[in-house]
Amino acid sequence: MPHSSSQIAAVIGAGPMGLACAYTLARAGYKVTVFEADDRIGGMSAAFDFDGLSIERYYHFICKPDEPLFEVLKEFGLTDRLRWRTTEMGFYFNDELFRWGRPDCLLRFPHLGFIDKLRYALHVFYTKGVSNWRALDQVEATGWLRKWVGERAYEVLWQRLFDLKFYEYADQLSAAWIGTRIKRVALSRKSLFQEELGYLEGGSQVLLDAYSLRLDELGGQFKLSTPVTRVVTKGGQVTGLEASGAIHPADVVISTVPLKYVPRIVPDLTPDECDSIAAIENIGVVCVLLKLKRPFTRYFWMNVNDPRLEIPGIIEYTNLNPLEGGHVVYFPYYMPKTHPKWQWDDTQFIEEVKSYARLIRPEWDEKDILATYVARYEFAQTVCGPGFFEKLPPMTTSIQGFYMADTAYYYPEDRSISESIQVGRSLAETAINHNIQHI
Repeated sequence: MPHSSSQIAAVIGAGPMGLACAYTLARAGYKVTVFEADDRIGGMSAAFDFDGLSIERYYHFICKPDEPLFEVLKEFGLTDRLRWRTTEMGFYFNDELFRWGRPDCLLRFPHLGFIDKLRYALHVFYTKGVSNWRALDQVEATGWLRKWVGERAYEVLWQRLFDLKFYEYADQLSAAWIGTRIKRVALSRKSLFQEELGYLEGGSQVLLDAYSLRLDELGGQFKLSTPVTRVVTKGGQVTGLEASGAIHPADVVISTVPLKYVPRIVPDLTPDECDSIAAIENIGVVCVLLKLKRPFTRYFWMNVNDPRLEIPGIIEYTNLNPLEGGHVVYFPYYMPKTHPKWQWDDTQFIEEVKSYARLIRPEWDEKDILATYVARYEFAQTVCGPGFFEKLPPMTTSIQGFYMADTAYYYPEDRSISESIQVGRSLAETAINHNIQHI
């Protein structure tokens, strides 16, 4: 039921979380304005024109457990845009490309013994059945994996992935975080031998446009290319925010941008709140996209363990979502900002990706390249360490009317549009309920 048509809410950030938050507030009767520094909505799911293809800057896919997303698709009349496709997984290990992700592929894999394979399979089976992640929240991930699968299987299947995504943080991750990733993909199967993943016909932009339309119908507004510079308070109470040199009054301000930005724009937070935010680390990503004339491989997802390749995997998106006009492959470099490659220019990344492509497929010809693109994002992945449940700051703050969350609040779940929706709703509901108590 609507709360009050006189209450003004400002949402900072127009990614899926911000959109879900804003929509929930608008449905509750708030007058909502969404402020976004970018020139478009969508955040990491925003689309761009890639040589004639509308494609996301960063790859997304849908799994069978993504219930919050399915609820919104049903509400918006978009269920008919959901497509499921049988996908294949590959594993590039020491100069050889293997088919992966099926029991028979594991059995045929020549670089592990039978006991190693059995332990690996039992671990996946166990993880699929975990429903309460609180106990594993306190457990360090690499030790947990070693205990289950053994040193050899960990070295072959996991170590390189951890090292090339988290670097110095590789041994500082929660088993709950990696466990939910394993479970989400493991449950997204049509059968034991068939992985089935989903996408939206028209891409994530279909969902973004639907949110925009619904917000418009409810009187919501967007202010794009409008970075917020300061949340304005008086006497410990939010009164509005400053953006593009203007003051915008608001009774409620909700931030969905990376937490690291929050102390900068909310100077009235307490030192303890700032310290708790500062304690949360993030990994950045440089994502190189190639548009090719023909498919690169048959695989949607390829894990990589080869000392010559400094990427944890390759995502051939058009093997999930076929697009007319070309084949799109993502080469993600995850790294902290302290890594020397973070300073590389786009050309350096593109040339290295070309060399990787030739290593994986020596017959590959770079004349197949139709276009290239490099996307960068400083806060792509939160470092979710043991005990992360307790490390997360509350969504409520010491400032009445100011609330905050970012992708860290998906924990223990991994980043997905479905989790964005779930946390966005929760953030809005927290603000609504807390606001009612203080009226």
